[in-house]
Amino acid sequence: MIPASCVFDQSTLAALLDHDPVVADYRAFFSELPWSVVEQWERQQSLRGRPAHPESAYLKAFLIRIRQGFLYTTQLRAFLVKHPLLVIDLGFHLVLDLSQPYGFDAEKTLPTRQWLGEKLRQLDRGLLTDLLDSTVHALQEEIPGLGEVVSFDVKHVYAWVQENNNRVSVKGRYDKTKRLVGDPDCRLGVKRSTNQESAKNASADASSSSVPKDQTELAGTKETKEKKELLWGYGSGVAAATTPDYGDVVLAEYTQPFNEGDVTFFRPLHRQTVHALQQYPTHLAADAAYDAWYVYDAAARHGGIAAIPKNQHGHPVFGRDSDGVPLCPKGLRMHPTYQFAHPNGYRAQIYRCPLFFPEKQEQATCDHPQFQAAKGCVKYINIELGGLMRVTLDRDSPLYHALYNQRTACERINSQAQALGIERPKVRNSRSVANLNTLIYLVINVRALERAKSINAGLFSTLKGVR
Repeated sequence: MIPASCVFDQSTLAALLDHDPVVADYRAFFSELPWSVVEQWERQQSLRGRPAHPESAYLKAFLIRIRQGFLYTTQLRAFLVKHPLLVIDLGFHLVLDLSQPYGFDAEKTLPTRQWLGEKLRQLDRGLLTDLLDSTVHALQEEIPGLGEVVSFDVKHVYAWVQENNNRVSVKGRYDKTKRLVGDPDCRLGVKRSTNQESAKNASADASSSSVPKDQTELAGTKETKEKKELLWGYGSGVAAATTPDYGDVVLAEYTQPFNEGDVTFFRPLHRQTVHALQQYPTHLAADAAYDAWYVYDAAARHGGIAAIPKNQHGHPVFGRDSDGVPLCPKGLRMHPTYQFAHPNGYRAQIYRCPLFFPEKQEQATCDHPQFQAAKGCVKYINIELGGLMRVTLDRDSPLYHALYNQRTACERINSQAQALGIERPKVRNSRSVANLNTLIYLVINVRALERAKSINAGLFSTLKGVR
């Protein structure tokens, strides 16, 4: 609706809307999103009560908040008040006032700061996910083969609480049983460790004054010290894909409290990725935190591999044959007996000492203590496709390294998200944090879509020129 004004007539207001650079910029940005998804969602909602502002108006306002880099709702509202033409274009129900230059009162039209904050919390998660999925569908049309390789990672998110401010004295700062007043939903977790190298002299003699300085440095060795950071907050898991020409794309995202391990993000992220792509990815890539049999299984069942470093999780290493059959400590191929359902959700098989099974070899001898106990060694093996892939995967192969290198797509996505304010959101509940995260990934995908369309348009014009 274009309001009437004592200063500008409607034709002038329409012309101002068409020529305002801020309005034009956001019209171009919003045109990449399928607002029909929002309209369909609105038709399914109850019509009871006072007519509200359109859901699309709120979503566009929150996307402006992300894109402008505003951390606080007050900053967003002040920006919109200063750009009344943008308020008209967003679709808010205007409070008409002929005495105002643009024919309406922007202060009275816009929701209060408190309601904008509450609306951010109330945004429908399903609607936001559908919008993110729609950007993936649009990117698939522009980028052939998108999603054949998917990488996974988790970004830490600091809660807006005083316990995360080391300059403030807080009693029981790292008491994980506490529920913080500032944000009752956040949880205490450990940020991924970083290794710091410090110089250490190889011997006490190297530090004596009789040794020249340059020789002292040569005699020194580097000592690696692990550094960990405890923080209250959330983890933002992301599934991403990358191509050399088009860059990085977000396929799925999932937010939960920071006390959850990285691998717990995999299943919801994988489900959302499959839903967004409408197909299963062939290969997966992640760091050692995702070294679980079911991650490998998701790739193995579709003809791919999961490029993940092996993590023994403190368990002893034992040998395997090329087909995954375990070898006893003496290097003998063990004998399979019966299978059973393991409590952890996979099919397992028991392997026994080949000197005792399938029948005891009377002349055989072995100095292993288990042999002396007259039962031999026993191994319980995960025989799912993923369990076998985990222990037989050739992590020195060119394919493994090529796929593992694509894991950096998540790091670049996390870097973009950090620039948009994902690391320290100024909200105080889990739903608002999760909604802001999804909106941030929406902005990243729209930028990727604009980039892909620009590249394809350039390629098309080049091909036309060649012809």
